[in-house]
Amino acid sequence: MGQRKFTLEENEIPENWYNIIADMPNKPLPPLHPGTLEPIGPEALAPLFPMALIEQEVSMEKWITIPDEVRNIYGLWRPTPLYRAYDLEKVLDTPAKIYYKYEGVSPSGSHKPNTAVAQAYYNKKEGVKKITTETGAGQWGSALSFACQHFNIDCEVYMVKLSYDHKPYRKSMMNTWGATVHASPTELTEAGKKILALDPNSPGSLGIAISEAVEAAMRDDQTKYALGSVLNHVKLHQTVIGQEAIKQMEKAGICQIL
Repeated sequence: MGQRKFTLEENEIPENWYNIIADMPNKPLPPLHPGTLEPIGPEALAPLFPMALIEQEVSMEKWITIPDEVRNIYGLWRPTPLYRAYDLEKVLDTPAKIYYKYEGVSPSGSHKPNTAVAQAYYNKKEGVKKITTETGAGQWGSALSFACQHFNIDCEVYMVKLSYDHKPYRKSMMNTWGATVHASPTELTEAGKKILALDPNSPGSLGIAISEAVEAAMRDDQTKYALGSVLNHVKLHQTVIGQEAIKQMEKAGICQIL
């Protein structure tokens, strides 16, 4: 059996995020406004996101520089290790070589700080005082709480009530990093009040928590909203994983495919 783990040095943390849209022959269509069904412009996103993230959302540049402040925090857990899954190969009785990238070494235990740190940084640069967000099982809320703590930004998390009750340690983790955590739906927003009026025992949902977090951000000029998935700039920040993996696959003697 050969080498199981392939690692990199801190100076090999990627210096740029890779924007896949630049290489797509068919560019994605712009998001539509839910009310008008017209393409959404920067002015519609400005109440929720700092302008730097809006620019990343629509950017056609292939490479976007990772700020030194973000790379320095990445260095707390990046580069993450690449493993050869010998035991899985054996169980599957396959001639294939199976590798996986392990992101669980981050402070919050997932890949999500890769974008949380970047989003907190750009919000701080624009003078934002608080970030609201939603979380289901608590991984994204934990990641953003960790990131906000580094940049001295208040973090308010609307956590799906069912998870809030069943995963108290995730709430404790967020509280440890200074975040305020609410069991959603709440009486703090109009969206939450409407749900509770219909069902006082509502277990909540991610959609409800999103509605509450967005509403809380929209009513305060010094508050923005952060999302841990779906959007282009979120996926952009996760490309550090693949860039590291390419270098590690080269160390493993596997042909580079990109």
